[in-house]
Amino acid sequence: MFKHLITLLFLTVTSVLFLNAQITLPPSGDNQKCEVVQHIGLVRAAVMWGSPDVHGANGEDRTGKIWGELVPYGLSNLDFGLSDEKNLMPWRAGANENTVFAVSHDVMIEGKPLPAGKYGLHMIPGKEEWVIIFSKNHSAWGSYFYRQSEDALRVTVKPQAHAYTEWLTYEFDDRMPNGCTVRMRWEKLAVPFKVSVPNVNEYYLAKIRQELQNEAGFDYRGFLAASQFCAQNKIAMEEGLAWAEDAISRKYIGQRNFQTLSNKAQILTLMGRNDEAAAIMKDAIKEPTAGMQDIHMYARSLQASKKNQEALEIFKLNNQRFPEEYMTLFGLARGYSAMGDYKNALKYANLALPKASNAQQKTQMEGAIAKLKENKDFN
Repeated sequence: MFKHLITLLFLTVTSVLFLNAQITLPPSGDNQKCEVVQHIGLVRAAVMWGSPDVHGANGEDRTGKIWGELVPYGLSNLDFGLSDEKNLMPWRAGANENTVFAVSHDVMIEGKPLPAGKYGLHMIPGKEEWVIIFSKNHSAWGSYFYRQSEDALRVTVKPQAHAYTEWLTYEFDDRMPNGCTVRMRWEKLAVPFKVSVPNVNEYYLAKIRQELQNEAGFDYRGFLAASQFCAQNKIAMEEGLAWAEDAISRKYIGQRNFQTLSNKAQILTLMGRNDEAAAIMKDAIKEPTAGMQDIHMYARSLQASKKNQEALEIFKLNNQRFPEEYMTLFGLARGYSAMGDYKNALKYANLALPKASNAQQKTQMEGAIAKLKENKDFN
């Protein structure tokens, strides 16, 4: 009977221990888990960490005792795991489990390459400099099992004085289209490191190529948007030109209209093929889909390129299609003024003035008329 009781007691204790190992309990030291995410174009960057506070679990105010004491400078003997007096460890850059830094695409950290992936984030604090470590082992508990041989990258940065922060915090700051700064803040100190994506548009291009093989590839507007992206960013121009042509003439889906034709002309202009671009624009402005403002803005772009005679002809065409409109009359005034024909410019400016629909248009036209009366170009 006694043996049976001992066996039953052993099984009961074992079962309790097993259950305790499986259940979810509050984080050690009440260091709550945190996560912050930032997108840099298509790149998703995230930091996950356990967040201790300056006052600690027992309420003790540790202000002035964090850096160099609670978090020692340099490497430390953690007295557990792989750490001993000969094998010193960096700081876990947070509390409890590994602090994790994750990126969806290859990036640059302080100008050095870091491949896409998840990394254990460790730090070696110093009074003047900090070493930031990205370890390929992101699943360990803290820094107890850190191995330098698993480093993916190390960078050195300068700490900064900062306003008081009670809870250890990571933030993404100095955000730009192709980069940002990750900043760790705690107590009265901040430690930043820069994340940059110098080829951010290449990632978009890769995504666009993939998407054009799916639903977007069954609509001319997908090819149009892809081509416009190339034009706006002056990237992959030959590919952009091919997409522009697809938007116009791809079998079953291509659409020949002002938008698709003028887009192809813009690509050709950016490639220095101006004669081809001009020929396409002559067709584009004849399209029924070419609106009054579309034609007006094309004429203005010609003026910006010092092609004043060509611009005047487009202004005339616009007025023929949309007679007695403020914009087309104003366009003729602009066209003649740029050519130095102030008499005709004044004529059309006076015709446009009573058609002004708001105070801004009226003031603009009155200013133009005043200059034209002095035989001055108002463009």
